[in-house]
Amino acid sequence: MTTAPSSTTQAAPETRRTLNFSAGPAILPEAVLRQAQADLWSIDGTGIGIMEHSHRGPVFDRVIEEAEADCRKLANISDDYSVLFLQGGATMQFAMIPMNFLTEGRVADYPDTGVWASKAIKEARLFGDVNVAFDGSRHQYDHVPTDEELSLSDNAAFLHYCSNNTIYGTRYLTPPNTDAPLVCDASSEMFSRPIDIDRHTLIYAGAQKNLGPSGVTLVIIRKDFMEQGREGLPTMLDYRKHAKGGSRVNTPPTFGIYIMGQVFKWLLDQGGLEGIERINERKASYLYDAIDQSGGFYRGVARADCRSVMNVSFRTPSDELDARFLDEAAANDMDGLKGHRDAGGLRASIYNAFPEAGCRTLAEFMADFARRNG
Repeated sequence: MTTAPSSTTQAAPETRRTLNFSAGPAILPEAVLRQAQADLWSIDGTGIGIMEHSHRGPVFDRVIEEAEADCRKLANISDDYSVLFLQGGATMQFAMIPMNFLTEGRVADYPDTGVWASKAIKEARLFGDVNVAFDGSRHQYDHVPTDEELSLSDNAAFLHYCSNNTIYGTRYLTPPNTDAPLVCDASSEMFSRPIDIDRHTLIYAGAQKNLGPSGVTLVIIRKDFMEQGREGLPTMLDYRKHAKGGSRVNTPPTFGIYIMGQVFKWLLDQGGLEGIERINERKASYLYDAIDQSGGFYRGVARADCRSVMNVSFRTPSDELDARFLDEAAANDMDGLKGHRDAGGLRASIYNAFPEAGCRTLAEFMADFARRNG
């Protein structure tokens, strides 16, 4: 026999917060978490928590409408675009995009700049012809291509690129130059800096790195491009049906959309995308300075001209020292610094919500560790 929770159950005691360098699911703004604590119990004075409200009721109507409005305000998104809150993560978009837009007889361009770009290529090949416009594996994925390194197709259906590569810590400073419709996987840097929406046809991001919890995906898509999609697709795989249904073709991830909306409000309070970019550049500089000033003890994975501001990947001189670094960092309340299994080494993911003071703490630890082990 189980015991029902008491109506007088007390809130959990306050606990310390570890510095969370996880690549995703990742850190969220503390102000957002505090608001969510209250709204999980009762939102808008209704006596009902956000996860318990109908996705077609007036409370959630307000939540999703505000989320879209704040998203448009943040990135200056015009009415030429639909803003969609979908399910399935970025991985679903790897298949959904070519399923809709890589029609028979067409080819799509895909620069391969890392694991997630490679996965997108594999999915796209299930639906049509793919031109690998750049093969980053030849360079151990240490950089993204210049326009001169791209081998593009004539009259491509679209060019798909990953703007920030979480595992290897590289990013495009500017989007690739192409005449084809431009499609961007921005999952690990979405809204970390200003983005030229009008230059893109479709931009998408899984929320769990920089926008919210896992389970919801933000898609920004030009309406005229959306209307060119393949006919006869299943409802959940057709962008037009999601747009027509206001992202509520079925029961959407209501809590994820709520959190994303709260993150948008928090970003606006930081000065918008221009404001958060200044903060992020400063945060990353602490870590890259620690690498560059270590006398060769640390080695960055990414080429200096392509370094990510969100994911700082690096190595010590040996696997043994990498392991010691992780153990000592954990003892100092720093978690999530182990590099991805495909790249090895170490990685600090310092997304929008990661505190600047935490970057200084890690940089100081890195300098001390190098002095003691160099």
